Amino acid sequence: MYTNGESATYQQDFWLFGYGSLIWKPPPHFDRRVPGYIDGFVRHTHASSEDHRGTPEDPGRVVTLIDKSFWETVWGAAYHIIPENVEEVKAYLDIREINGYSIQYTDFQPAEQTLPVIKCLVYIGMPDNPQFLGALQPEDVAEKINQSRGPSGENRDYLLNLEQALLELSPGSKDQHISDLAARVRGMARPDRSVLRG
Repeated sequence: MYTNGESATYQQDFWLFGYGSLIWKPPPHFDRRVPGYIDGFVRHTHASSEDHRGTPEDPGRVVTLIDKSFWETVWGAAYHIIPENVEEVKAYLDIREINGYSIQYTDFQPAEQTLPVIKCLVYIGMPDNPQFLGALQPEDVAEKINQSRGPSGENRDYLLNLEQALLELSPGSKDQHISDLAARVRGMARPDRSVLRG
């Protein structure tokens, strides 16, 4: 059983689920971070990034969620946004997350099983949007991630940060797809950016 205040904190207001860079680079104005997972999706690097981890001429690859059978889970973190800052955070997220992503709502299960399910907003790159690239062979995806760079930095750093954040999130939160790609990328030489500057 929960106190009225604790129950209200979890059942009301604005919660956001982060499953990619939001895990290690959270939104502003949150007052609570809860590790946990959502059911029915699998995380995959099927989304293009022309605005953060690549450019329109050379898009990088970032994660999105794909519908999966009911037993699949995607680990991430839910953030409770301070009520007076909700509109500001939504505007921030529309710049950071909206390129090819649509807003959905989903039930989030905290890792701490004594906490109730939380209804969260989540940004998902759906297959019918132009930024959804679909599957490639893992080696091709790793090569693309290794060589891409955008205004937010190296695409490879995005992947390696995501893997580390997932490993630290909670027992059982490792993502085999992300770890496989990260191992492949770590085995590749970093691109020589001095050639581009010269």
